Formats: sequence, C-alpha cells, structure tokens
Amino acid sequence: MPYSYRPLLLSLPLLVAANAMAQDAPKLLSDCANITDNVTRLACFDKLAATPAPRTEAAVVVNPAPVPGAAPEVATVPVVTAQPSAESSARFSQLDHWELDQPYQRGVFKFRPHHASYLIATYSRRPNETPYLPYRDLNDNEASLSKSELAFQLSFKMKMLEGAFGKPVDLWFGYTQNSFWQAANSEASSPFRETNYQPELMAIAPLGYELGGFKLTHAGLGLNHQSNGQSGTLSRSWNRLYAQLGIEKDGFSATARAWKRLSESDDDNPDIVDYMGRGDLALAYRRDGHIYASTLRYNFHTSRGAIQASWAFPLAGNVKGYAQAFAGYGQSLIDYNYFQRSIGLGVLATF
Repeated sequence: MPYSYRPLLLSLPLLVAANAMAQDAPKLLSDCANITDNVTRLACFDKLAATPAPRTEAAVVVNPAPVPGAAPEVATVPVVTAQPSAESSARFSQLDHWELDQPYQRGVFKFRPHHASYLIATYSRRPNETPYLPYRDLNDNEASLSKSELAFQLSFKMKMLEGAFGKPVDLWFGYTQNSFWQAANSEASSPFRETNYQPELMAIAPLGYELGGFKLTHAGLGLNHQSNGQSGTLSRSWNRLYAQLGIEKDGFSATARAWKRLSESDDDNPDIVDYMGRGDLALAYRRDGHIYASTLRYNFHTSRGAIQASWAFPLAGNVKGYAQAFAGYGQSLIDYNYFQRSIGLGVLATF
C-alpha cells in the first residue's frame, strides 16, 4: 500500500442492547422466560410486575366427612398467583447494560455493550486529503481518497470489580475501535484510511433519584485514552479524565459527560479540545424496536463541534438496520480539525 496503514481483522459487529419494551402485557412468567433477547425479557418481567396478579380458584376441603359415607364438603377460595415483586422490577433501566440494579447484575468478566457496534457503507462530502499528501508524494502515487468507504465500529465493556472500596461502585474496562476502510479504492490499494483505538477505565455508581419526572440512573468517573496507532505526521492521540451522569424516562435516555484533557510531553495535536470540546451529550429514544439516537459536542469558546444522528430499525433477530449521519469536526482522530459531512447505511448488532 502507498501509505502506512495497519490492517484490521474484519469481524461482525456485536453488542448494544436496545430493543423496545414489549407492547402486550404478558400473563405468565413463562411468557417472559421464553424471550431470548435479554433487554426485551427484562422489560417483559417489568411489565408483568406492574400487572395486577391474576386470581385463580382453588378447591379446599371444608368438612372432610360430615356424615359417614357422604362426600366431603368442598368450597373454592381465591388464590393469588405468585408474581415478581414490583420492588425488584420497578427500577428496570433503559441503561441496564451498566447492571445498575441487583436483579440484573451478571457478575464480573462478562462482555456487555458499550457504544454502538455497526458496519455501514458511507459517503463523505469531501475526504481530508491533507494529512496524506507527504506520503503520496513519497510513494509517487497520485491516487486520491475515495468519497465512499466502509466504516465499522466494535465496542464492548467488561465489569472488573463489584462493590469497589466497600461502596456500591463497580469498576469497568471498556474498549471501542472504529475503522474507515477505502475498500473500493483499488487505485490506492484499498487502504484502511484510519483506525482509532479507545480503551478506558470507568467507575460507575447507581443513583435511582427522581428529578422533575426523570430518573437519575447513575454517575461515574472515567479515564479514557484514544489514539490512531500511527507515527510521524499522521500520529494523533489524547487522554481524558471525565465525569458522567445518566438519566431516563419512558424510553428516553441521556448520558452527559464533561472531560478534562490530561497534558502530554509529546503532543501531536495540542489544539484538539478547540474542535472536540470539553464534553458530549448522548441521547436515545426507544420505541417499538426502533432506536433514535444522537451524540452532540460543542466548544462554546471556539464555536466548533459535531453532531452524529442515527436510526436503528428492526431487521432480523439481533441484527438491526442502521442509518447514520455526521456533520462537524472529529469524526476520526485524523480529521479532528477538519469539518466533514457524511451519511451511511448498514447494520447494527444487538444482543
């Protein structure tokens, strides 16, 4: 290849649970237990807990033998069928992938969704050619970047420790990797234009407070590293310490983060905060199996930011159709200071 790219093994994106809650009220525990999708099953139990317990009639022997040889006297009394307690299910969370409530905790070292995992074909308004020009001249290659790419992201997290420091705080490790592949650009040997790697450590504490009709679900602190694994003039990286807060109500959820960039001795992009801002806001609304989501960033001092909007819709099993649109700075690290517009269509994996 003409450029210094790292090949990446392709894998079917996994994770991100977000099916809408069941619309018809279940009648039996078995109705919920037979549901394979984790989030939908938990939502089913939650709805079942809010349904009045059915009353059934049971035969009870009142007088076993009033007269020798006569049949025993039998009466019927109402019996309430056992149901999941409302207390244990009342706090079911759209953000339950953090395992905020005791009934939904799965223990440590088990994979959970983090950010969206997807595979999409994208079209960009104008690719950022500037960072690659020196390498193109060096290799005497005049091939330009293609406006069409395959973009895919894999994101997961894993709980490392429950009840840290003797408090209701869980420690998590998360990893997100997204790549931009010039798959159809045969003139440039179909390179991976950019791959970003993002490991992070997070401490999450459940809240469960009500505020103006919204439920404050959790608060957390995180340490995040993001880099593109390149060297020389293509190298990009930064480290952040951030705080986050999650809220939800009736299928709507929001997670807000504010971060502080940590200083580095060898800084390839000292002005990255001017474009990436000092925080972001992730919004999502789930209804009838559809997920409408957006992530917003904005630096009020420099008037620069970005918005990414997406729509996931039922397709087949744990795979949803996925449409995404982006406008702004920082779609990838190599483009942190480059304004880009793109649209994409593909699939999103859930479980």
